[in-house]
Parts: sequence; C-alpha cells; structure tokens
Amino acid sequence: MDEHGDHRQSNPFNDQQPSSGKILRIRLENFMCHSNLEIEFGDWVNFITGQNGSGKSAILTALCVAFGCRARGTQRAATLKDFIKTGCSYALVYVELKNQGEDAFKPEIYGDTLIIERRISDSTSLTVLKDHQGRKISSRKEELRELVEHYNIDVENPCVIMSQDKSREFLHSGNDKDKFKFFYKATLLQQVDDILQSIGTKLNSANALLDEMEKTIKPIEKEINELLEKIKNMEHVEEITQQVLHLKKKLAWSWVYDVDRQLKEQNEKIVKFKERVPTCQNKIDRKLGEVESLRVSLTEKKAQVACLIDESTAMKRELECLRQSMKKAAREKIALEEEYHHKCSNIQKIKDRVRRLERQIEDINEMTIRSTQVEQSEIEGKLNQLTVEVEKAESLLSSLKEEENMVMEKASAGGKEKEHIEEMIRDHEKKQRNMNAHINDLKKHQTNKVTAFGGDKVINLLRAIERHHRRFKMPPIGPIGAHVTLINGNRWASAVEQALGNLLNAFIVTDHKDLVALRDCGKEAKYNNLKIIIYDFSRPRLDIPRHMIPQTEHPTILSVLHSENTTVLNVLVDVSCVERHVLAENYEVGKIIAFERRLSHLKDVFTIDGYRMFSRGPVQTTLPPRPRRPTRLCASFDDQIKDLEIEASREQSEIQECRGQKREAEMNLEGLESTMRRLKKQRTQLEKDLTRKELEMQDLKNSVASETKASPTSSVNELHLEIMKFQKEIEEKESLLEKLQDSLKEAELKANELKASYENLYESAKGEIEALEKAEDELKEKEDELHSAETEKNHYEDIMKDKVLPEIKQAETIYKELEMKRQESNKKASIICPESEIKALGPWDGPTPLQLSAQINKINHRLKRENENYSESIDDLRIMHGEKEQKIGKKRKTYKSCREKLKVCKDAVDSRWNKLQRNKDLLKRELTWQFNHHLGKKGISGNIRVSYEDKTLSIEVKMPQDATNSAVRDTRGLSGGERSFSTLCFTLALQNMTEAPIRAMDEFDVFMDAVSRKISLDTLIDFALKQGSQWMFITPHDIR
Repeated sequence: MDEHGDHRQSNPFNDQQPSSGKILRIRLENFMCHSNLEIEFGDWVNFITGQNGSGKSAILTALCVAFGCRARGTQRAATLKDFIKTGCSYALVYVELKNQGEDAFKPEIYGDTLIIERRISDSTSLTVLKDHQGRKISSRKEELRELVEHYNIDVENPCVIMSQDKSREFLHSGNDKDKFKFFYKATLLQQVDDILQSIGTKLNSANALLDEMEKTIKPIEKEINELLEKIKNMEHVEEITQQVLHLKKKLAWSWVYDVDRQLKEQNEKIVKFKERVPTCQNKIDRKLGEVESLRVSLTEKKAQVACLIDESTAMKRELECLRQSMKKAAREKIALEEEYHHKCSNIQKIKDRVRRLERQIEDINEMTIRSTQVEQSEIEGKLNQLTVEVEKAESLLSSLKEEENMVMEKASAGGKEKEHIEEMIRDHEKKQRNMNAHINDLKKHQTNKVTAFGGDKVINLLRAIERHHRRFKMPPIGPIGAHVTLINGNRWASAVEQALGNLLNAFIVTDHKDLVALRDCGKEAKYNNLKIIIYDFSRPRLDIPRHMIPQTEHPTILSVLHSENTTVLNVLVDVSCVERHVLAENYEVGKIIAFERRLSHLKDVFTIDGYRMFSRGPVQTTLPPRPRRPTRLCASFDDQIKDLEIEASREQSEIQECRGQKREAEMNLEGLESTMRRLKKQRTQLEKDLTRKELEMQDLKNSVASETKASPTSSVNELHLEIMKFQKEIEEKESLLEKLQDSLKEAELKANELKASYENLYESAKGEIEALEKAEDELKEKEDELHSAETEKNHYEDIMKDKVLPEIKQAETIYKELEMKRQESNKKASIICPESEIKALGPWDGPTPLQLSAQINKINHRLKRENENYSESIDDLRIMHGEKEQKIGKKRKTYKSCREKLKVCKDAVDSRWNKLQRNKDLLKRELTWQFNHHLGKKGISGNIRVSYEDKTLSIEVKMPQDATNSAVRDTRGLSGGERSFSTLCFTLALQNMTEAPIRAMDEFDVFMDAVSRKISLDTLIDFALKQGSQWMFITPHDIR
C-alpha cells in the first residue's frame, strides 16, 4: 500500500444495529511510517490490504498505543518515542469511538462520539479523552483504564488484537506448553490467575504483618483486661446498690401488680364462668325442646292408649258376657245330658224291673212247685242286707249333695270376688293414668308456667298474638294466672284456685277491637272457648276502703295474691270480688265464719280441704269438695310432683297386689270347679247304685209279700198288671226322652254357636289387645324418655342455679374486694415512688412480693461482702483504664478494620478461585467444540486437549484425504495452508469465548492457498457478522 494505505470497508446488514465501542475513524500523524493517515471504519467487517512494508500493521500498533498499551507490549518498539517518525518531534494517534446505545460510556458527558487522542513526544506522552464536540474531558490514565474495562478492549489479548508476530509465534510453535500459554493468555485466564495469585500473596503478607502488629499491644491489653475486671466488679457493686433501690421500689409496686394479676385472673375466671352460661342455657333449651316434643308425643300416645283401652274394655266386657253365656249354655247342656242319661237310666231300670218281674212270675211259678222254709229265710236275710246298704247309700248321697252345694256357693262367691278384683284393677289403673297425666302436666308447668293455664294451646295463642301484634291497640294481658303469685307460699293455693277457677285462664284486652283480634288469634291457634275480659288498662289500681271488706282475722283472696300488673288485680276485684272471699283452715272454721259471725260484705268462704260455704238470706249453703287436682298457683311444683309420684307408685303397688289376688282367686276358682266336677261324678254314681239297691230291695219285698199274703195265681196277676203299668210308664218316658233329646241337641247347637262366637270374638280382640299392649309399652318408653329428658334438663338447671350462677356471683364479689385492695396498695406505693419510675426501669417481669423481699435480703448480704473486698475507688480505676484504652484504642480499631477487610478479601479471592476453576473446565470443553466446528467447514476434524495441571495444550487434526486414518498431533507436520487454517479455527474458537466490540487479525492468510483462503474468508465474515463485533483484517493479498 502507499503512504496512506489501501483499505476496504464491508457492507453491514441493514437489520443489525451497530453497538457502542466501535471505531469510527483513526488518524495518524508522524506515527511510525505514516505522516498523515486517516481511515474510516465500518461497523462490521473491514479489510486493510497492501504490499508488505506499506504500514498495515502500524495501524494495529497505533490502536494498541491509543488504548494505553506500553511500547514493549506491541513488540514493535522499546519506548513510545520510537514510534515517532524519523525527523519529526511528535506523533499523534487520534481514535474516534461510537458511544451510543445502552452500553455507552458516560453518554451524558461524552455524547454520541468519544475521542481518544494520544500525543507522543521525545520526553512525554499524554492521553486526552474528548467529547463529541472535541472538548477535552479528562487526561487521567484512570479514566482511560475505566473506558477500556467498560468496553472490554484488551489490546494485549491475542483474541482482540492478533498481530502478525503473535500469529507467527503460534504457527511455528510445536511446543504444547507454548500453545497453552497462548490459550491461557488469549482467554484471559493467565491474567486472572496472575491477579489472584498476586492478591493471595499480598493477603498472606498483610495477615503476617497484622499478626506482628497485634502482638505489640498484647501486654497493654492484658493490663486493660485486669482493670476492666476490677471496674466490672466495682460497677457490679454499684449495680447491686442501685438494684436494691430499684427492688425496693418494685416491692412497693409489686403489691399493686400482684393485685392486678389477681384481678386479671379473676376477670378471666369471671369471663370463663360467664361463657358457661350460654353453653348451659343452650343445653337447657335443647333439652326443653326435647321435653316439649316428648310431651306432645306422650299426649298423643296417651290419647291413643285411652282410645285403645276404651275399645279393649268394651271388647273384654263383650268377651266376658259371651264367656258367661257359653258357660251357662254348657251348664244347661250338661244338665240336659245328665237329665237325659238319668231318664235313660230310669227307663233302663224300669225295663230291668219288668224283666225281673217277668223272671219273678217265672220264679213264682217255680216256687209254687218247690217253695221251702229255707229259701224264705234266705230272702229275708238278703232283704235286711239290702235295707242297710240303701240307708248307708242315702246317708252318703245326702252328705255329697251338701258338700256339692257348699262348693257351688264358694265357686259363685269366688267368681264375684274375681269380678270385684278386676273392677278394682281397672279403677287403680285409671287413677294411675290420671296421676301420670297430672305429673306430666306439672312438669310441663314447671318448665313453662304459662302452660298451666291452657296447656299447649295457650303457647300457640301467645305465638299468634306475637305474629299479629300490630292488630292490637294494647298488647293483651294473659293468661291471668301467669301474672299472679301467692304471697304466703303454697298454703292457700288449692282454696284460691277453687275460688278463681277458669278465670285464671282468661285474657284481658282494652277494647272490643282487640277482643275481635284476640278471638281471631284463638281460632288460628285452635283455642276454642277462650275467656276474654274487656277492661281499661289505663285505670289505676282500685283503692278498696277498709269498711268495704269483711272484718275478720282470716285472710281474703286479695290479701294472699300478688301481681306486678295493676290491671290484673283490678279485674280480679271487679270480676271475681276477691276482696270479699275469705279463706279458712278447715270445715269447722269456715262454718263459723260463714254462718255464725254474720260478717258484712262477706260473699263466700273457701277452705283448704275444698269446701265452699255461703249464705244468701236465710239459706245456708255448703258445697262439698270437688276431686282434688294439682294446684297451678304454687311457687314450686316439686312437692306436688313428688306427692303424685308417691301416690302413683302406691297405685302401682295396689295394681300389682290386686293382680296377685286375681291370680289367686282364679286358681281357687279353678280348684272349686274341679272339686264340683268330682263331687258331681261321685253323686251320679252313688245315685245309680242307690236306685239299683232300692229296686233289688223292692223286688225282694214284693217277692216275700207275694209268697206270704197271696196265692201264686193272684201274685202272678198282680205282677202282670205291674208289668203293664211299667210298660206304659216306659212308653211315656221314652216320649219325654225324645223331647229331651231334641232339647239337648238345641242346647248343644247353642253351646257350639256361643263357643264359635267367643272364639271369633277372642281372635278379633286378640289383635286389639296386642295393639293395646304394644301401645302401653310405647307409652312406657315415651314416659321413660320424657323422664330422662326432664331429669337431664333439671340437672342442667340445677347446675345453672347451684353452680354456674353462684360461682359468677362469688367471683364478682372477690373481684370487687380485689379492686378495693388495689386502690389501697396503689396509694401506699405512690408515696414511695411514682409508677412512671417503675415503667422506666423496663417491662415488669412478674415476681411476687415475697420473691422480691427474699431477693432484697439476699442482695444486701452480698453487697456487704463485696464492699469488704475492694478498697480502691472506681473513679481511679476508670481513669487508668481510659488512659490505657486511649493508648491502644486507635490501633486496635485499625487492626480490627484491617482484619475484617482482609477476611472479606480472602473470601472474595476464594470465591473467584472457585469460579476460575469452574470456568476453566467450561472453556476447555467449549474450545474443543468450537475448534472442531470451524474445522468441519473444510472437511477437517480435530480435537484440543488442555491440561491445567501440566499446563499443556495439544491439537490433533485429521485430514479427510488421510487414508491411514491417523491424526496429526503436531501442527508443524501440516502444510503452510493447513497450518494457517488450523490457526484461524483455533483463533476463532478462542474469540468465540471472549467479548470485545473490536477485533483485528494481521496476516492470517499468509500461507494459505486460494481454496483455503476463500473458505477462511467466508468463515471469518460469517463469524464476524454472527458475533456482531467490528472486525479488521489485514492481509497482503487482494480480496477481490
């Protein structure tokens, strides 16, 4: 190239934006072989061509000098003044950089363009940094160094500026250690390694120096520590003294805080107790709901059981009637059967007698022939024997009839007794059911007193009134009984309730419109026959003059009643005249008051035992007591419930006893009936024997009479007449027997019909009886469930009444006492010191007064011992300590600061060493990959082995035409072009691992042939455009 040199600029891609730090222009004056050279560079690839010796490499040398490189670092001169052109007094290098974009260097100072101007003279060298307008900004080397570090333009790095000397050095080097040095320097690992080693050496030296310096102050530190120990002990004594004062103040206020703690605990206890109230109340309400539900279910079940009992009672009565009718029909049938058999027996007896008479006729005929004295005596003996047997049989039959009559009377009495016992059982069961119903009602009243005056209907009515409250001018009052209580307990409850009666269930309204509204509510609640009284609510309580009431020492109903509602008392006075009703202890006292004293304004007298007495003119009337019912006005229903439960238990015992008597009566009745059947059977057999003996005896008598009184002929005739008479009697009896047989069939048919009816009715009643038994079992279960629920409810109510509420009251009383105690303690403590001093000492740690007192005594003893051990003044010790501390304080602080800084530096160096080792491994792998990648563009493959331990780098290149398939391990074994291309690939691999805005290569293609040169150029251009840096290629060859 000529004096100015030839250059060629490549065309960048339009879609890429040039980055900051690229060289726009370079101008050289009197630098090396150039007098005045100015070159403008493109943003991407620039080629500088020219003949050897034309000054191409001087441009790269000028760039190195401009960016602060020393003369020896360029390997072109020993000193900077050697760069001045021969015959000139100075040299100037002017470099203009682009300073745009996000990576711009201080754009607010330098602007879009930054100028570096280095002027070299024989004696001096000055570098000046200018802004885009050419104004001088700085001439400090630090500013230039900061610029170079900012843009990472390290001109001594072969990957940034590869001069021809460095390229030849690598090409002609066959030593792996030299290649490693080139790689180590190009990747800046050498620089980092040297820096870190240098820093490590300096750190070790600094630590050793710091150790020596710290040893010089050890004796003084020992003296200071001894003084500190003494001062600490003395300060501790002062602290103890001050602590005693503070503890005494704390002790005064600890009594206050102890009470505060007790107040807090008591308040927490009160809150905890009060939290139990809703829980307990919820349980009570839940159990109350269960009780209400069970009562409704129990009422329904009672109604069902009552209906079944009525049905079963009627059925039992019908069964009993059928059974009695069946028994009667059976007895009639048995009587007819007995009469039939008896008549049959009589007929048979008559027939037998006829046969005997016939035989007797035959015997007479024979006897007439052969009658002797001996035979007559035998007949008489036999007749006497039969007479004795007949008398004996008649006596036995009479006793059997008497015994049978007695057993029949006993059986009849046993049946009546059984029916009486069954009636008693029914009465006791009815009483027990009524008592259980009263008990359930009382328990319901105990839960809600309002239900005592109308049952569940009044609850529904009150709910309806609440729903329609806007329809009323004034809220209705009622039921009246719910607003009335007795003053003297339950003593007059029964008498007052007898006097007031259903008036206690009545409601009071203020006008007719409210009456209509209340009646509609009653219909909605299905509360029929609701008693409603219209009365003026605004009327004050009636003042009854004393002379208008009966003058007696006995109370009136008005005097034993109390109500918070004035209207209720006025209604009782105006409607029921309660001020004129007198109460008496018993019948005798009431009779004296009502009839003997003649009291004025007396209307009625009511006694506790239920009598009502009054006189209207001359007529004196005493009404007997009604059946007693549970009173509704009593303050507590527990006593009534207890009495009724005792009576119900007594009735149950009576029922069990009656059932036992019934079973005993049934067993006795069965025994009597069995005895009757046995006696009847014996009597029938005895009657048959007696009749037979009587007939035999009559036959003998007739035989004797015929022999003694009449002739055989007359006797035979008489016997024939008697036979005819008996035959006629047989015919008559057989006719009656036929009629009796018809009656027997009718009786048997009737008995069978009654039996079938009884069995059918019994089968039909069996289901009803089983249903009744099942319903009674279910009723019993419901009663048990209700009793259990009421027991639980009463249990929770007792807990609320006896435990929860008393505990709250007791806790609140204790809390008030503690508040009074707190005021007294606060007053006493304020005399000793204000509370602000205690708060200033710090948060209260919560010791008790006893603990503080013990602590004060313990500290006083210790303080006494400490004062005896030390005689020196603490002020003198502090002065001595201050002097010595001042003597070494600054050194110690400096040494400590240095030690901390050295530790930070050591940690930083260690961290950087670790990062360096990791980056070494990564760079080694990436270098091999990039090298092989670039070789592949020419069909060559290779490998790079780097050993950081041995500090060697070996390159293996395998040519595609090598048939031996062996790699070249020494680049000196390659041809010049192959070696240049391998060097280029190695350089590109290194450059891919470094970042710089500008890069330059000098004579990279010296030994390449045309093909290798073309491939190398294409590779370089692709690499340059892909990486985005500004490239400068210097070659003696023509690139066209």
